[in-house]
Amino acid sequence: MASGDFAHLHVHTDYSLLDGASRVSDLVRQAAEWGMPALAITDHGHMMGAIDFYDTCRQAGVKPIVGSEVYVAPRSRFQKDPGLDRHASHLTLLAMNEEGYRNLIKMVSAASLEGFYWKPRIDRELLAEHHEGLIVLSGCMKGELAQHVIKGEEAAALQAAQWYRSLLGDRFYLEVQANGIPEQDLVNRGMVALSGRLGIPLVATNDVHYLAPHHADVQDVLLCIQTRKTLSDKDRWQFGTQELWLKDAETMARAFAERLDAIRNTVEVADRCNLDLDFSLRLPHFEVPAGYTPETHLAELAWEGLRRRYQDSTADSAAARLRYELDVINDKGFASYFLIVWDFVRFARDRGILAQARGSAAGAITSYCLGISHVEPLANHLLFERFLRVDGKKMPDIDVDFPDARRGEVLDYVIRKYGSEHVAQICTINRMGARQAIRDAGRVLGLPVGLVDKISKSVPFNGTVDDAYETAVAETPQGRFLLNTASDLEGLARNAGVHAAGVVISALPLTEVVPLMRNTESSVPTTQFDWRSVERVGLLKMDFLGLNYLTVVDVCLRAIEETTGLRLTLEEVPAGDESTYALLCAGETTGIFQLESDGMRKLIRSLRPREFADLIALVALYRPGPLGSGMADDFVNRKHGRAAITYLTPALEPILARTYGIIVYQEQVMRIAMDLAGFDPINAEGLLKGMGKKLPEVMAKYRGLFVVGAVERSIPGETAARLYDLMAYFAGYGFNASHAAAYALLAYQTAWLKRHYPAHYFLGLLEAHAGDAEKVALYVAEARRVGIPVLPPDVNTSGPAFQLEPDGDRWSILAGLNGVDRVGDGGVQQVIEGRQHGPYRGLLDFCARITDARKLNSAAIASLISCGAFDWTGQERKVLVDALDDVLYLATKLRKQHPPDEIARMDLPAPQPRQRRVKAVEEPALPQPPAETQGQHVFVTVGEGFIGSPAHASLQLTAARHPGRYPLVVSDGKQYEVGPAVEPTQALLARARAISGGAVEVRVGHADDGSAGEPEER
Repeated sequence: MASGDFAHLHVHTDYSLLDGASRVSDLVRQAAEWGMPALAITDHGHMMGAIDFYDTCRQAGVKPIVGSEVYVAPRSRFQKDPGLDRHASHLTLLAMNEEGYRNLIKMVSAASLEGFYWKPRIDRELLAEHHEGLIVLSGCMKGELAQHVIKGEEAAALQAAQWYRSLLGDRFYLEVQANGIPEQDLVNRGMVALSGRLGIPLVATNDVHYLAPHHADVQDVLLCIQTRKTLSDKDRWQFGTQELWLKDAETMARAFAERLDAIRNTVEVADRCNLDLDFSLRLPHFEVPAGYTPETHLAELAWEGLRRRYQDSTADSAAARLRYELDVINDKGFASYFLIVWDFVRFARDRGILAQARGSAAGAITSYCLGISHVEPLANHLLFERFLRVDGKKMPDIDVDFPDARRGEVLDYVIRKYGSEHVAQICTINRMGARQAIRDAGRVLGLPVGLVDKISKSVPFNGTVDDAYETAVAETPQGRFLLNTASDLEGLARNAGVHAAGVVISALPLTEVVPLMRNTESSVPTTQFDWRSVERVGLLKMDFLGLNYLTVVDVCLRAIEETTGLRLTLEEVPAGDESTYALLCAGETTGIFQLESDGMRKLIRSLRPREFADLIALVALYRPGPLGSGMADDFVNRKHGRAAITYLTPALEPILARTYGIIVYQEQVMRIAMDLAGFDPINAEGLLKGMGKKLPEVMAKYRGLFVVGAVERSIPGETAARLYDLMAYFAGYGFNASHAAAYALLAYQTAWLKRHYPAHYFLGLLEAHAGDAEKVALYVAEARRVGIPVLPPDVNTSGPAFQLEPDGDRWSILAGLNGVDRVGDGGVQQVIEGRQHGPYRGLLDFCARITDARKLNSAAIASLISCGAFDWTGQERKVLVDALDDVLYLATKLRKQHPPDEIARMDLPAPQPRQRRVKAVEEPALPQPPAETQGQHVFVTVGEGFIGSPAHASLQLTAARHPGRYPLVVSDGKQYEVGPAVEPTQALLARARAISGGAVEVRVGHADDGSAGEPEER
């Protein structure tokens, strides 16, 4: 049988998420090589891979058939009884045309948004409503008809087949398969019988899950990953066959030699499926005022912004640039897009929510005039063409940052304005990287964790499994086995997630264009297409990014207003502040956006920024490429006159003068191509992409064009060729100048706030990072280092969050209650509610006013004591912790006898230190320390940044709870004696480290003179 006489109609790709080991590209390539007329995609319950598959087939000359193997609820998709509705049957749906494609989208969307119960499920009601344009196959052995046949329910099978036939007519086919599973033979006989009785045609499928026979093992591993089993687990889920591969027409014909009509019918089905997708733009609609079009409204807003932004000699240049940009934007139909972004940015700012664009959009003067971006593009040499191509083939993409705590408010506004049916978040398809593949394979294969960990860590960042083959351990049989398995897994889709920022807004209801699925983290649904497919079908992606540092700034600005009355905005931060640049040059960049890492601090000290252009360069240069190649050092040396600034041709100086003759930015590559070789913006961007990706054929194409164009502009051919090679070298390291400028602006603004409002800024840092103990400890230490006191929480004055407290002529930062170990939101509420009857006067008063011990139990109160929340009582923390059980007992009696307001007025006793009991019997002697440790004690030394931290509180609390076992003594406010070295030193050191959480220095010394040896562990 010729290849053209058969088409696979039931095929799972890796988009079936750990239930398919077939890459789309491999499947399509194989089908094309065999000359198959068509190929279907029928992933489980969704359409995630539909556009990728459609485009790949079209490029290979294979007809794409888009479908899905859906799950069908036993009753209604709305019924979710574990005993009756958990096990859904399967059904194969194929789109014949665009109507069928839209109906398929509607059904898989409803299956997830309405019918999800273990799996996304449709029901007969949905199929009856949306069956037009679809061909339906009865499914695999888990299909409704097949299950009736297996169970011997002949009447039920007949009834179900009649229902599908009456609904679908000649668009319903009975699937038969040859997979070697015994039950399948029974199903096939049942289908043949139903076909003969009802005249429903048969169609042969193979339920493809992998490309070739030897990939059956990969599929087995995927199933184990999905079910968290190992290959050695006897009760694990298995297919029970190794026949589910992409078989050629001859193999399929041999398997169905007695029913070749089922083979021929595959081509009949393929001939009936003629889907031609429309990828034209489906831009969202923006309601403009009466008498305006989107274009005229955008122009009015932009020109108004230009008059406000430019009031100097640059106004004419700015006007010319704006006129050009508006012509391109309007010509390509993107006016509504800009208005939508302008509108939700305006909403955010009206609500006091910080918002500013990042990325290439900062290169558009339109963004600047609309207030979307605050980076002035002309002075910073930013290109509009880097953002939007004049040929319209590149979709606009404006990324807008919001404080991460308030991003949801803006998204809610967009949903209210455009309708919940028109807005969704965008999904991401997470694929297995090399390290993930190695770890997954190792677990499934049951290999030693140490071996797996060692091999996975040998893979460099962004490396591949192939990189690990060179490690010594990979040469072992187990290592080789592991890597061979991981290599097959690498790059396969593992799971679907939610894009961190991507949002899509559609003029049409989204289920007319793109399938949706439920979002377990939000009420806003998610597209089943990733951002590439979303853009491919003509929808615009918008990025709503939550940026933690805008939360820092938000807290800081609100604190400034609350304490000084000054309502400051980021736009009002003055440029060129010398004291801010002095702070940066000194490397005082802890807590400053993008500039706080040790490596960045080193680069800042050597570069010594004095103007905004230096900050842009910092952001662009601090990356592995420029740092590793010596490019950053060359830049610094040229800036400070330690190296000569040279240009291959004087024509380069206007473009490269601000970067001392070095190509730092992608825009510089484009500008050189345009100014020196006459490239238009489209070809300039094409050259940039080709160089950046090092595509030989693209680079060869543009090399000739560049040299010819440069020679025509009086540049010698040899110089032009050298210049092209220089561009190709630097293009691999070049950074987007618009993106760097947007980041540099926020870096400068945060540095200015830290310099002029340090306490307020550290308050923002602590509050924005409150859930990160490591960051909190870092910023507490830094604040104290620069003279800003950070006080432990206080049950009488602390709120949930960090807050400023007046401290003479300066400010202190008071820790909030939310950061105390074991004290949750309910506990914080209990503390604050108890204060309504006046300040607490002691521990007993506090405990007596707690009305719900479930929300604030003894462990939580002990944490409050240990972190200093009761230091105002003047009593030692150890005394209070020791007395806590007795205090709680008394407090319970008081609550039963008196209301809280009476308790608040009582004169209650303070807890007293416990008296040591004298036992009637002699205590056993303590073990004597080894001779080499005689007189030695183990000390734990902590720094200031550690005191008051959760780990510090835990250290104190542990010692207080076990005074005999851990005789912990404060010797100088910082040093803690864990105990005499009465057991092997290493064991005692391990105990000390366990108490301290490893966050401090542990050493052995002598108790008599306080001396200590070198640190044993840090």
